[in-house]
Amino acid sequence: MKRIFSLLLTACLVLPMQAFDVIPAPVKVTVQEGTPNLRRELSRKIGKKAFANRTAQLPAWAQEEAYLLTVTPKGYKVEANTETGYFRALQTLAQVDECCEVFDYPRFPYRGFMLDVSRHFRDKDFILKQMKALASVKLNRLHLHLTDDAGWRLQIDRYPRLTSRAAWREGAAWETWNTTGRRYADEGSPDASGGYLTKADIREILALADELEMEVVPEIEMPGHSREVIFAYPELGCKAGSEEFCPGKEATFVFLENVLEEVIGMFPSAYIHIGGDEASKRDWAQCPDCQARMQAEGLTTVEELQSYLVRRIERFLNAKGRRLIGWDEILEGGLSPNATVMSWRGTEGGIQAMREGHYAIMTPGQYCYINNAQDAPVFEPSGQGGYLPLDAVYGYDPLEGIPESLHPLMMGLQANLWQEYVVTPEHTEYMMYPRVAAIAERAWSPGKSADFRERVIRWNDALAQKGYHVFDIRKERGERKAFREGVFHLAVGKPVRYATPWHNSYPSGREKALTDGLCGGWSFGDGRWQGFLSDVDVTVDLQQTQDIHYLGATFLCQPGPEIFLPSDVEFWISTDGEHYTRALLLPNESGQPAQAYVVYGATVREKARYVRMLAHRSQAWLFVDEIVVN
Repeated sequence: MKRIFSLLLTACLVLPMQAFDVIPAPVKVTVQEGTPNLRRELSRKIGKKAFANRTAQLPAWAQEEAYLLTVTPKGYKVEANTETGYFRALQTLAQVDECCEVFDYPRFPYRGFMLDVSRHFRDKDFILKQMKALASVKLNRLHLHLTDDAGWRLQIDRYPRLTSRAAWREGAAWETWNTTGRRYADEGSPDASGGYLTKADIREILALADELEMEVVPEIEMPGHSREVIFAYPELGCKAGSEEFCPGKEATFVFLENVLEEVIGMFPSAYIHIGGDEASKRDWAQCPDCQARMQAEGLTTVEELQSYLVRRIERFLNAKGRRLIGWDEILEGGLSPNATVMSWRGTEGGIQAMREGHYAIMTPGQYCYINNAQDAPVFEPSGQGGYLPLDAVYGYDPLEGIPESLHPLMMGLQANLWQEYVVTPEHTEYMMYPRVAAIAERAWSPGKSADFRERVIRWNDALAQKGYHVFDIRKERGERKAFREGVFHLAVGKPVRYATPWHNSYPSGREKALTDGLCGGWSFGDGRWQGFLSDVDVTVDLQQTQDIHYLGATFLCQPGPEIFLPSDVEFWISTDGEHYTRALLLPNESGQPAQAYVVYGATVREKARYVRMLAHRSQAWLFVDEIVVN
């Protein structure tokens, strides 16, 4: 009955498609003549020796999911080593409308999607709905980010204030809550917004996960991103108002182990995710309990103290038969012996982990953070900032540039959807589809396919017909025009002197960035925007005195990643490099909009060899792409 239910569930989710429009693309397909009979199962051979011999050269995890699907005018046949392989065959069958033979197996064992339900809560029914779509493209891990400053989202019987207090806040939208004091509320109060998953909800989610051959990985964030816990149980912080656990207190470990004991009792997953990212550790250096712990354990840095916490939690999980996984910050201070690293700050953390003999999962923000806009951000719903179109997600190969000797330690890749600016369930789906299909295909299929875009359009349409709120990729505007075409002007190729340095995190084209004729795109991280954490004071040498008719530069505003427009921009000119006169003073007349690309420029009638631009920072980051002189 289980397999019949699974087939019906998936078949009703994805409609028949034209040609061989399967996502993810199978390893090998032979199309045959005839009209297929997709409803009659002729045979189901699970665990038979002949098929096992055919897949014997594959890794054990690939053998488990491998299948051979044959569709004929009489019906279909499936051969697989396991029930999991059989179910994967059904996902292909649900997308086939021709006679064929498909031999298939995955590229990686871990193919995941992370949903942040802390910043904006998503209930059981929403999660169940998404699981069906994820399984249809053979994703096999659902990672739930259950706890963070904005709300605790999981019932824990031993600590009821986690759900009666820490799961509720004043302000339905995270952005409102974040900018108006970050106040929590008691469950049932008139201004309370939030919610949590009950243990009954989790049982229902896991029951469907079992049907879909999917593993649900829970994340309990520690030691940072724990403000909501410290609000409910202030004794677990270093001091009043702390936003992360105090690793110096034994009470912290009692709490964490008790919580994890209940989590383990709920979730059968091999992995328990402990977060580990972005801990400020600012209170630890002055905390007497932390300092005493460091002295007792022979630790010299707060990074080593975080490593102490991670290692101790790993020992607890290992003793319970589970494995620890965390974001790449868990490398700092020394990685726990059996930990797996999820690499989000680029790929370096994952590579380092693999060099040290650990498993890694790639999820770099540049390619896998689907909270970034998928089209021109000025036309899209509010988002984190940045630009990540479908083609960029699909273009990412997690093995590119990684030595072959490390390939066995690469578990796979994962798409992440952080929901600070994703307020509604409809917006969540809009951000997911179709980009999760790109992650699914790159994690399953052996290589890229030229027809992926055409296949994903039809898959996306099928989801839309079933009530999913998807992004219509056919209406994609694409990259910023200035990025595609560039710009020619008098300063192109001319040297630039920096009185204030750019930030090493965003060097763009380094010394040539502001006069290379290359304009930034929709994303601040595309390698063309130059980032500053100070006023911008630069001078361009045109190398000869010339008539100047225009001076200008474009600045980026994306408040999500704390990129703001300058308060004003000045242009100064000189013929000798010593004596300057101000040619333009351009005030900020735009404020700080949610997403903007603002030109500070105007016409002039001057002669100059040297052009100095001085942009005054209003707050946080300044990003500029090109100084245009004509």
